[in-house]
Amino acid sequence: MNKQAIADVVHTKIGGTKVQAEEAVDAIIESIVMTLKKGEEVSIAGIGIFSVKQRAARDARNPRTGETIKVPAMKVPKFRAAKALKDAVK
Repeated sequence: MNKQAIADVVHTKIGGTKVQAEEAVDAIIESIVMTLKKGEEVSIAGIGIFSVKQRAARDARNPRTGETIKVPAMKVPKFRAAKALKDAVK
């Protein structure tokens, strides 16, 4: 399922135009991204928690050449699934 399919489901459920449904989906995704950029968590009941994790700097190895390279510290998105989602997928 992609963003367009989600917009189609929203359009089917609430009506309106497809453009409005796409805008609603875009607004939700944009608000999640903006909240994560601020370093805050996004919790959606029954789905899970989106958060940002700080990954430490480390040394890695290029498998092709064997040379050691430095990987800088960075922030990465993290998702923890809710129990309801885990149970639904089982």
